[in-house]
Amino acid sequence: MSSRNWRLCSLFILYGSLSTPAYAYLDPATGSIVLQALIGAIGTALVYYRLGIAKIRAGVDRVLGRKSGTREKQ
Repeated sequence: MSSRNWRLCSLFILYGSLSTPAYAYLDPATGSIVLQALIGAIGTALVYYRLGIAKIRAGVDRVLGRKSGTREKQ
């Protein structure tokens, strides 16, 4: 690890260890927002994964000279 990275890592560890409790109140609506964000992140990841797989398949089909969507069953 470089000297600069080591210093930044040490600084973040030191800063994190000096924090004090916030005594914050989380109402039920906060849990709902967190749940919505989690569901949205999972949905986004699934769509991103699916589009990536489609692009890879299209590239392989192009290299092999097949028309898109005419996959042979194995």
